[in-house]
Amino acid sequence: MSSTLLEVTRAAHEEVERFERLIVKDLQNEPASNKDRLFQSHRVLNMIDNITSTTVKLIDIYEDKDNARKDEIAALGGQTATGTNVFSAFYDRLKEIREYHRKHPAARVVDANDDYEELLKEEPQIEFSGEEAFGRYLDLHELYYQYINSKFGEPIEYSGYLDVFSQTEKIPRKMKMTRQYREYVENILEYLIYFFQRTEPLQDLNRIFSRVTAEFEENWAANKVPGWENVSQENGHVPAQDAAVDLDYYSTVEELMELGPEKLKEALAALGLKTGGTVRQRAERLFLTKHTPLEKLDRKHFAKGPRVSERNGTAAVLQQDENSKEIALIEAKMSKLCELLQETIARTKDNVVKKQALTYEEIEAEREEEETHAESESEDEDQQIYNPLKLPMGWDGKPIPYWLYKLHGLGQEFKCEICGNYSYWGRRAFERHFKEWRHQHGMRCLGIPNTKNFNEITSIEEAKELWKRIQERQGVNKWRPDLEEEYEDREGNIYNKKTYADLQRQGLI
Repeated sequence: MSSTLLEVTRAAHEEVERFERLIVKDLQNEPASNKDRLFQSHRVLNMIDNITSTTVKLIDIYEDKDNARKDEIAALGGQTATGTNVFSAFYDRLKEIREYHRKHPAARVVDANDDYEELLKEEPQIEFSGEEAFGRYLDLHELYYQYINSKFGEPIEYSGYLDVFSQTEKIPRKMKMTRQYREYVENILEYLIYFFQRTEPLQDLNRIFSRVTAEFEENWAANKVPGWENVSQENGHVPAQDAAVDLDYYSTVEELMELGPEKLKEALAALGLKTGGTVRQRAERLFLTKHTPLEKLDRKHFAKGPRVSERNGTAAVLQQDENSKEIALIEAKMSKLCELLQETIARTKDNVVKKQALTYEEIEAEREEEETHAESESEDEDQQIYNPLKLPMGWDGKPIPYWLYKLHGLGQEFKCEICGNYSYWGRRAFERHFKEWRHQHGMRCLGIPNTKNFNEITSIEEAKELWKRIQERQGVNKWRPDLEEEYEDREGNIYNKKTYADLQRQGLI
């Protein structure tokens, strides 16, 4: 192999240059759809990976740790250790090169437009779930169920969870120190990284995280990390984390006794506390640490005298500070990814809210329409249409005439507070939206039926006031003695006034 080392080096350099030209050629093509953009990005990433692996091999060759390259260069100049004739050495070398190319035909100099052009038409395999719709939406259902079934979560709908999952500062610090919360944020970070790598493969995530880490270290040293101020002073203490016992799940000493003597002994030993006594005494000693930091406990609870107790207490505080810092860094990385995926998160929420107002048949019809639209979009190779006034598109895919735009008042904005201050452009779109899913969902949240009485009403307060007047007019809130006044017969049966009078007239009671 050493006799053909220069040929291997030449072929590696040629391959690197060929991939570089292909990357430039691929990026010069403007993708027609989001799907084509993803394919292009992943193709470029694969070629960059090939360049990287080939460059690593070249570095090993140039470092020449076994002096093989040096010996081969010396042989080219006729400098042989055995004193062989220069011409015979040349023909031996020529024979070796021909033999190498016979065995490795791919190493020959070929035109860059041969097999490598096929790489520009390749469609890489990208794994997306059905809910993610090829990178358009997030799929956080598994994390949502983990959240609502945890002690730090709250029972909310999936659409509400999309608003709060990135707001980690609202969760109490004591809850954040549990193992359950740490696993939860680690799972979120892992999913967001995986999703970001699939949708933005050319982004350098390591560089982004290095900047986040540097900024985090600076804020942590200055005690300015939101939600984690004064960690060293307060310690947000959950000692059971080191002992594999989470005291947040136990509210009394009796519940803690159910762990058994051995488990309690291990938990106490991990904290440097005395491990002797009955099961109740051990449980009481461990339960003290639920609300009291170790450094504030009486020294009599620690093993081997005051010096060891102080050392154990200090070690526990340092360990807890380190755990707090790791969790805070995970939250900082998660927050940065949520910021980068802000548009995707908003699009996901709109899609979820929209689906809540649709039937199964409507959802299936819309999905088929989106697939058809995506196919037609990818097949459309026309140039970008000149539209400086940003006029709406007509049925033919071209901007509508300006006079038609003015006639229908499409420059006039109507806002609806019930729809979340959503804007509707033009009177026709405004009138039509009262029967659409967004307005229906808003009325359902207010507990008001979306009838014709509430057309043209966009204010929440006005809708509530009108609903109150309609209820009063219908007599919902009036006292109706014939239906609500109760009577009791001799046997203890209770009837309303109307039924009691009818039965009494018939002589049945």
